[in-house]
Amino acid sequence: MHYTGTIWRPPYEAYSLLLEATAGCTHHKCKFCTLYHDLPFKFRMSPREDIKSDLQEAQLWCTDPIAKLSAKLQGLPEPAATQRVFLTGANPFVLQTEHLTAIAKLIAQYLPQITSIGCFARVTDITRKSDAELSQLHRLGYDRITIGVETGDAEALAFMHKGYQPQDIIEQAARLDTAGIAYHFFYLAGISGAGRGIHGALESAKVFNQTHPKTIGSSMLTIFPESELYQEIQRGKWTEESELEKFAELKTLIENLNIHTEIMTEGASNLVRLHGRLPTDKQKLICYLEDLLHTADENTLRDYRTHLRHL
Repeated sequence: MHYTGTIWRPPYEAYSLLLEATAGCTHHKCKFCTLYHDLPFKFRMSPREDIKSDLQEAQLWCTDPIAKLSAKLQGLPEPAATQRVFLTGANPFVLQTEHLTAIAKLIAQYLPQITSIGCFARVTDITRKSDAELSQLHRLGYDRITIGVETGDAEALAFMHKGYQPQDIIEQAARLDTAGIAYHFFYLAGISGAGRGIHGALESAKVFNQTHPKTIGSSMLTIFPESELYQEIQRGKWTEESELEKFAELKTLIENLNIHTEIMTEGASNLVRLHGRLPTDKQKLICYLEDLLHTADENTLRDYRTHLRHL
C-alpha cells in the first residue's frame, strides 16, 4: 500500500480499509495544527495508478490463500472483506467531483462489496460542490464524512485561521443533510483560550444544535513547539486554558446540546475517555465530569499534556 507520512484516521474508522487519496492539507494555516509537518510538501493528490495498485493489493489480501494461511499460522483472524473505505489525507473531499467519482468507480471495480466511502473534509470543501454534486457523491457511496469544525466560537475560528465562520458550518451541514450524506464533527476543547472556554462551549452548542452530526468527537488542544500557536503564546498574544477548564468546557457543551448524537473523547489528546449518547446519557456524562472537576488534580492532568509527544 502507498502511504505518505503519518496516517490519521478517526477512531470509528478502525475497521475501514485505509486508502490514500491525498497527502497533506490544502489549507495548512490552522495555528494549532502540526499533523502534517512531517511532509516535504503542502498537499498532493495520489496518482491514479497508485490508487489502482492499492485496491488490487487489498483485493488480493481478501482472496489470496497464502494470506489466509499466513494469518492462520500467526494466530490472526482470517483476512475478511471490508465493507468500507476511508480515504486518507487531511481533506480528500476537496478533490473535484470528477476525481472523487473516478476513485469510487475504481473501488467498486476492485472491491464490489464496499458499501460506503468516508474521508476527512473541511467545511470549505463542501462549499466548493454544488447540491447536485453532493447528491451524486452520495449515490456513489460517500457517506459519514468527518469534519474538523473545532468550535462554533467565531472569534476563535478567526484567530486560529480556520477559514470559515459558524454560519458556514450550519449552512454546509444542512446541504449535506439534503444530499443524504451523514457526517461526524470533531470538537477541540481549549481552542477558545484561557477564560473563554465556557463561552466557546455555549457558542458551539448553538451551532451544533442546528445540525445533525452522527457523532461529536472531542479532542483536547495540545500545543507543540513547532506550531504557530506556540509562537503566539511566546509573544503573549494568547493564553492556554487549564486542563480543568477544558473539562468544564466539555461539560458545558454537553449540558447545552439538545440534539440526538453520540459524544466521544478518544485519541491520545484525551487522558479521560467518555462515550455516550445524547440525550439518553446526558446526565450520566455531566455527573461524571462534575465529579472529575471536584477530584482531579490540575498538575497531574498538566503533566500528561506536557509529556504527550505525539497525537
